[in-house]
Amino acid sequence: MSDDLRVVIVDDQHLVRTGFRMILDAEDGIEVVGEAADGLAGVEVVLREQPDVVLMDVRMPHLDGVEATRRITAAGVTTRVLVLTTFDLDEHVAGAVRAGASGFLLKDTPPDELVRAVRVVAAGDALLSPSVTRQLLDQVAAGGAPVATDPAVDALTEREREVLDLLARGLSNAEIAERLVLGETTVKTHVGRVLSKLGLRDRVQAVVWAYEHGIVRPGS
Repeated sequence: MSDDLRVVIVDDQHLVRTGFRMILDAEDGIEVVGEAADGLAGVEVVLREQPDVVLMDVRMPHLDGVEATRRITAAGVTTRVLVLTTFDLDEHVAGAVRAGASGFLLKDTPPDELVRAVRVVAAGDALLSPSVTRQLLDQVAAGGAPVATDPAVDALTEREREVLDLLARGLSNAEIAERLVLGETTVKTHVGRVLSKLGLRDRVQAVVWAYEHGIVRPGS
């Protein structure tokens, strides 16, 4: 059985799907196993093929990328969703992340960055382009006052709270390790425990959660 990363492409533009397929199929260790031209068909293909990663367009007929992402993550499959959009200032950013997307990139991302994004997301990490990250946090901040404190916060140790704070500010594991004078492996363990205790899927979800619950304030 092949150990290649299996990818499904969901986009209503044939040329976009063809371009993505050519880029990914040219890479060793990556195999495109399916395509779909709308969100509804995309969900069906993903649930049938259960790929490692699905490239998901946001704006599509029949079912948009946000709802398609929500249905895929709700189905309990391990597939990671990497959402692509034409616009960096897209009102769907926060919705897609809350629905369970693990990454968000612009469609004009260079081929090597697209390939890297697929590998990063497939490995269980999360990825957002800088412009999308800013937009995401702006949308979260515009949502008004933080929601009530989640009792799950009390389950975090002091060190885990520190890690969550730095994670929510956009620091990588290496940067958190340097800031807290810890080994990078130790930081990775702490991040895993934070996600587990808070019931979060990945780092992107943790960033949104931290802002929504007032753990980190915009501009702090």
